[in-house]
Amino acid sequence: MTVPGSGSNRRKRLKALREAALHRPVLARHLSDGFNGRWSRRQWMTASLFASMGLLVAAIVPGFNQDLTTPTAAPRQSMALALPPLPVSRGAQGVEGDSWQIVSVRSGQTLGQLFEEMGVPAATLHRILEQPSAKAALGRLRPGTELAFDLPVNGALRAFRFDQDDMHRVELTLDGDAIRENVIARPVETRTTVATGEITSSLYAAARKAGLSPATIAVMTDQIFQYDIDFNSDIQRGDRFSVVMDETWREGERIGRGKVLAATFTTGGKTYSGFRFEHDGTAEYFSADGRPLKKAFIRMPIPFARVTSGFSRARKHPVLGRVRRHDGVDYGARSGTQIMAAGDARVQFVGWKGGYGRTVILDHGRGNTTLYAHMSRFGKYKVGQRVPQGAVIGYVGASGLATGPHLHYEFRVNGVHRNPLTVTMPPPEPLKGAQLAAFRAQTGPALARIEQFEKLIYARTGADAGQVASAEATTPGGEG
Repeated sequence: MTVPGSGSNRRKRLKALREAALHRPVLARHLSDGFNGRWSRRQWMTASLFASMGLLVAAIVPGFNQDLTTPTAAPRQSMALALPPLPVSRGAQGVEGDSWQIVSVRSGQTLGQLFEEMGVPAATLHRILEQPSAKAALGRLRPGTELAFDLPVNGALRAFRFDQDDMHRVELTLDGDAIRENVIARPVETRTTVATGEITSSLYAAARKAGLSPATIAVMTDQIFQYDIDFNSDIQRGDRFSVVMDETWREGERIGRGKVLAATFTTGGKTYSGFRFEHDGTAEYFSADGRPLKKAFIRMPIPFARVTSGFSRARKHPVLGRVRRHDGVDYGARSGTQIMAAGDARVQFVGWKGGYGRTVILDHGRGNTTLYAHMSRFGKYKVGQRVPQGAVIGYVGASGLATGPHLHYEFRVNGVHRNPLTVTMPPPEPLKGAQLAAFRAQTGPALARIEQFEKLIYARTGADAGQVASAEATTPGGEG
């Protein structure tokens, strides 16, 4: 039996349940459950949010790798760089004149090794060395010496070139078994330059910094100023020196230094000067007033000797055993030590002289003579020959009345014995007359050049520039 109205009520309840289901909140993971083909408002909002985020990410992320600033045109510069030279390939050469290869001798390398590296047979080297010019120039090769080889493609040595000296180059052309020699003159010029320096640590360091060679330094210390300046004790910080010298130049390159024409040295508030002047066939250094810087006599004719017996009016002779005068000074030294002439002189006597043994007597002129006794052997000088100061005239020995090897040295003035250790040595003869006039004409420009250069370098005043004094002895009588 059906209850009236029951079907209508059931339909109303089903419709209410369906509508309630459509409006009930659901979780995001259930968005697809029971999808009926239409999106709710929430679903549209969620989809719009994700779409906006995706567009934003797509617009931002690619910009991380891009420069967002406006590019500006930066100025560009190009610079040419020098590339190292490529080795010359002998296979790439073949035209006469472009096949010269210049090589530089390395330290320890021999001429034979160099020719072997260049592929030149030893027989060809021997043929080249048979030439007198090549044998003299190539006998001792120094590192850095340049040699040139003319080597055509796949051919034997065609020519060889080397420097004979600073002014001549030799080119040897090999033509079969013959060798033709061509000497090529290389023009050189001499320039006069001035070098100056101030001592801060040592003279040698300052001189080398100023551009002086060791040989030039030796001329300054051992020839020009050796009698006036003690370079072991007198030199102080702030001392100055200047040197006028000749330099040899070739093809724009300085290849050597020549004579020292003049020099000044300022120490202890005094400036010494020395000038080179040639007269009577010899070259010497003189002071500004024309007096030789080299003193007439050296006090010790043996280097680094010790005095074993001094000048005495009376002493007991070590051999004879009786009291007698000792009119000289004895210098103890090893047998064979060189004995030097005390000054320029002429040989007066060479031979055996009683108790003196082997003896040499030198006449220095103006009444001055020196005697050297007890020699083991004589030097090369004979009676009547001229002897320059410092020349070796004999060797220490023990000939005559001597108990051991030593030199007995006497100094006489007009025949009277004087103590060599205390006698006032006569000053050297100055230049006179025409020689003095020629000396002043030559040295004036050199001194003016030094003063001008030092004034420029040291900003010296006019008064200071005029204080260049002559280098004269500082002890009485010109003693050295």
